[in-house]
Amino acid sequence: MATLIAINGAAGRIGRCLIQAIEQADDLSLNFALDRAASTLLGVDVGELTGIGKLNISLTSDVATATMSSDVIIDFTLPEVTLTLLPHCIANKCRLVIGTTGFSAEQKMRIEDAARKIPVLLAPNMSIGVNVSLKLLDMAARLFGDEVDIEIMESHHRHKVDAPSGTALKMGEVVAGALGRDLDTCAIYGRKGRTGERNRTTISFSTVRAGDIVGDHTVMFAGEGERVEITHKASNRMAFALGAMRASGWLMERDSGMYDMQDVLNM
Repeated sequence: MATLIAINGAAGRIGRCLIQAIEQADDLSLNFALDRAASTLLGVDVGELTGIGKLNISLTSDVATATMSSDVIIDFTLPEVTLTLLPHCIANKCRLVIGTTGFSAEQKMRIEDAARKIPVLLAPNMSIGVNVSLKLLDMAARLFGDEVDIEIMESHHRHKVDAPSGTALKMGEVVAGALGRDLDTCAIYGRKGRTGERNRTTISFSTVRAGDIVGDHTVMFAGEGERVEITHKASNRMAFALGAMRASGWLMERDSGMYDMQDVLNM
């Protein structure tokens, strides 16, 4: 029997890719397509919205019914929107896959509290390639140790509202963890003026927001006489959607708890 999926933010860029990905999957079925109550697209058939033909599923803002009748809800929206799903998911025992980024520490704690009652998967990037990159970054950081300067550079489209990206921050956390550092105390976000000589114990972030860039991330390990760069470039949002599909199926087999894509990929 196919897993019944609800998509929150179905009219957005990722939401439309998720609809297309579900329609191509044999073991998943689109059950609900959600958008905000103020959306002018409510009532529109999501198949026609995405250009794949009529699906007889209209955009709605009825979160309660969606979580009551679906196995998994996938959310790529905004932190404050994601948090409104939690009580409904808990009440209806609906699993939650979160690709939203930009959560504060307090907001993450609320998600962790919900995960004590239902299965929750939270990942800043659902792409298989990004998660392979995280594994490579851990290995590279351990091998280079404190003998290199570390720079993290990321680029996204002009509409992205948080910076650095959740993926860049996750990369920083992985590198810092491998080196025994606390990212909160060693991170530098941009430079200006007379900054002095670079401190090798810091991890620096650079951010670009321009045009329609889907998502580029590079971590540079620069030493004396050489440098290594580990780069992931997303050319299509379908990479994120396919990862979310895989995560949804995997989460069906799990009890309550907090998971990420590293768990899904058995890394």
